[in-house]
Amino acid sequence: MSKAVFDTRFFMAGYYSPDPNEVKKLKEKNRGTKERFLSTIVLHEIYQLTLKKEGRETAKLRTAILEQDYKVVDVDGNLAKTSAELRLKYDMSMADSIIAATALALKATCISDDPHFKAVKEIRTEWI
Repeated sequence: MSKAVFDTRFFMAGYYSPDPNEVKKLKEKNRGTKERFLSTIVLHEIYQLTLKKEGRETAKLRTAILEQDYKVVDVDGNLAKTSAELRLKYDMSMADSIIAATALALKATCISDDPHFKAVKEIRTEWI
C-alpha cells in the first residue's frame, strides 16, 4: 500500500492483543505501507489510553516513537470543516470524523476495523 492513515484501533490492537498472529499481521500491514500518517487526535487517544493503562512514562515514550515513525497531521481549518461535514452526514464521533477527514484530504486508505469508517463512502478502508 502506498499511503495510509492509521486509526487508534490499529495501535491498540498492536499493543494489547493477546493473539500473536494478529500482532504479526498488524506489523506486516505497517511495514507494507510506504507513507504512514496519523492524526493528532490518534496521538491524543493513544497517549490517553496508555496513560490510563500503563502510566505517564510509557505514554510519553510510545507517542514519541509514533511521532518519529509516522507523519502526524494537524487539524487545520479545512480539515475541521470537512470533519464536521462527515460527522453530520454519517453520525460519527468527532475523533472518527477527524480521522476520516484526514484520510480524505490525503487521498489515503484508512487502516481500521471500526465500522464507522466503512460507512464513509468518500474514503477507502482496510484492515489486516
